Amino acid sequence: MKTMVLLKEIYLEGFRNIGTLIVQNYFKLFAWFSFAMFLIALYALIFRVSTGFAFD
Repeated sequence: MKTMVLLKEIYLEGFRNIGTLIVQNYFKLFAWFSFAMFLIALYALIFRVSTGFAFD
């Protein structure tokens, strides 16, 4: 739980002093999009490993 609070504080601090509202929302959206793409790639790798895909 302490780790989640720390990650939340790092996330909020990263966007605290960014200029306009549009720029701030753009970077928040990009951060969430990047996180989602990372999770999709991680899922694909785990799926391939669990089904016995040969990485030749």
